[in-house]
Amino acid sequence: MAQKRLTKAVHGWREPSADPTFELGLSADMRDRLGPDQLLHLYARFSSGSDYADVLMRRACLRALAKQFGHGIVIGRNVSVIHPETMEIGAGVFIGDQAVIQGRFDGSCVIGNGVWIGPQAYFDARELVIGNCVGWGPGAKVLGSRHTGVPADVPIIRTDLEIGPVRIGAWADIGMNAVILPGVTVGCSSIVGAGAVVTRDVPPFAKVAGVPARIIGWRQPQDIDRHEAMVSSSER
Repeated sequence: MAQKRLTKAVHGWREPSADPTFELGLSADMRDRLGPDQLLHLYARFSSGSDYADVLMRRACLRALAKQFGHGIVIGRNVSVIHPETMEIGAGVFIGDQAVIQGRFDGSCVIGNGVWIGPQAYFDARELVIGNCVGWGPGAKVLGSRHTGVPADVPIIRTDLEIGPVRIGAWADIGMNAVILPGVTVGCSSIVGAGAVVTRDVPPFAKVAGVPARIIGWRQPQDIDRHEAMVSSSER
């Protein structure tokens, strides 16, 4: 077996700096001059590039569209954002290439400070809250609703949608290709293993894995009170 090595985390320690004043002014001006459809069209024009202007314009457009938009946000290439007007995105958030954040016109999506979202992640962000400093692995998904399937004499996709709020606690880590189902709360500082399918709530500091996900261990349970106090303090 190849030898493992430790190296210092990068994103988790990065302190976001304030975005330039001219960029804030650009977003404000575009918000005044352009409608939502025009802003989305402009965003799409810069969605696939990686140079300075592309990155800046993606951020400026989404700042003009979003309900709230923090400083120091990095938006990767070909990130798809649907109903950004329902979204509150905190400072220092990283959104990887080809991620999809699919809001709903009457929904709510809150992404806390310092969140890292891996490439090709998918958020069915109908009623979604992600706490501060959450790690979201590449390809991991959250589903925010399901069809009732009732009545049985019509196609399932025509039956009513049941929207289940999803809550991801601060400091949690969601593994690559994990799936979080509607109505689930993942507790603070918990770990969801790669490929897990989470069908029920995960307690704080738990480690879960499998299909369906089950508790396989705990992260220093003797320190839960101290850590919960620290998480609570960081969210003020």
